Amino acid sequence: MRRILNKNTIINLLLVASFLTTLQSCKMLNSSDFFRTKSDFQFSEFKPSEKEYRLQPFDKIELKIYTNDGYKLIDMGTVQLQNQIYYSVEFDGQIKLPSLGRINIAGKTIREAETELETQYSNYFVDPFVLINVINKRVIVFSGGSTNGKVIEMKNDNYTLIEALADAGGVSELGKSYKIKLLRGDLQNPEVYSFNIRNLTDMKTANFILQANDIIYVEARPRYASRIVGEISPYLSLLSSVLLVYALFMK
Repeated sequence: MRRILNKNTIINLLLVASFLTTLQSCKMLNSSDFFRTKSDFQFSEFKPSEKEYRLQPFDKIELKIYTNDGYKLIDMGTVQLQNQIYYSVEFDGQIKLPSLGRINIAGKTIREAETELETQYSNYFVDPFVLINVINKRVIVFSGGSTNGKVIEMKNDNYTLIEALADAGGVSELGKSYKIKLLRGDLQNPEVYSFNIRNLTDMKTANFILQANDIIYVEARPRYASRIVGEISPYLSLLSSVLLVYALFMK
């Protein structure tokens, strides 16, 4: 049988095929495979006036009520009116509270909700003083492309986009700091915002106040070489097998 390929050529081809197959195994998803939007997609308008967290369905709140305009808060010799009790904002934005029944609370800032409840409870207590604390606020951050997600607890009521990114580990070298998406609300029809924090002129939007259950996604840089290798990988594996068998028979 006539030898078509010499031994060195076969070895080199095997090395190339092995290298390309290994590269395929390390490939990353392209950013367009996750939270994809069309090129002409209209993002939601940024609202710079939004400075405070607003209550929303499924928030769990700690509610404390004191009489006499909070006198017991500063009178260390007395016991407060109630212990810690948690209440949930229901799917329709209402909350069921003692004496008041169900009242609408979603969409209000914490200050607005406290004022509303103080007015409502004035029918039952003398100068009521209300404190509200939301205890289950969290956001989801995908900071390294579609394969890297992290649930972040919101540390305060004016928790910002830049704080969430920092708590998630920052924007990696594979991420696009100029293409950050934020999804809010019902995922069937969410509000979608776009942010660019690459340079200082655009950093003002990084103070965007987050709401519970916001989803933040930092687009990843495309890996075109890996995708091409992914397409030809089956053929490379076949070529490698054929060359290996050929090399064994030609010894």
